Amino acid sequence: MDESLKSIEKDIEKAIKAYEVVVKGIDEKAQHSDDRAYGGIVRAGKGKLVEAIAGLMVSLAWETLGGSDERIFMDRRKVKIPIKKDYIEKIKNEETRQYIRDNIKRHYYGLSTDLHVHIDKKFVVAIECKAYTENAMLKRILVDFTLLKEAYPNIDLILIQLESQLGGDYSKLKDVTFGSPSTHTLISHFDITPTIITLLEGERKVDKPIHIPEFYKPLKKENLDKAVFTIREILRKHV
Repeated sequence: MDESLKSIEKDIEKAIKAYEVVVKGIDEKAQHSDDRAYGGIVRAGKGKLVEAIAGLMVSLAWETLGGSDERIFMDRRKVKIPIKKDYIEKIKNEETRQYIRDNIKRHYYGLSTDLHVHIDKKFVVAIECKAYTENAMLKRILVDFTLLKEAYPNIDLILIQLESQLGGDYSKLKDVTFGSPSTHTLISHFDITPTIITLLEGERKVDKPIHIPEFYKPLKKENLDKAVFTIREILRKHV
């Protein structure tokens, strides 16, 4: 791993500790809650955890590049995806076409991913954060990414998942990932190339959730190091 990553080891260790505390505590919290369904607490807990880890990794990646805190910020505010003008002209009913033209500013779709990275006030990276991803979920993510790419042509797109259920070798965390036939096929139908980052080794098993003690998976430092390095290379052009 690059020498500049050594300076962020303490923050990496904090992220690992937070993961351990949250994941090991989700099951107990869910079982003793009267307010929400068990599954809802588990999903919310893991989802927020991935978002927090993703935000930390972006910050650390930017730090290792020498980027200043003043230049970068992250949010998840919705962005306006405008209606396509050529679609309006295809509408058969003239009254409808004219109505849309007269109200063009109202015709947009509010869209956000889990984390939007801005550098020098420019939206440069969209990150979707998942406890796990399977290909049916990926289809929706690819649609959102495509809409963002059309509105922001220079944007980079990242999917960060704790576990993978995409098939192939996404969960093997090798230096080179070949992916899976289904995932590559889906992506081939969209004019985008998202970066997929997996944090935990081993394909997700529905009957072996990681918040159950006997199926717990550790979050390894070397895997976070690799993820930070990957994000850093995406951000490098903005330094």
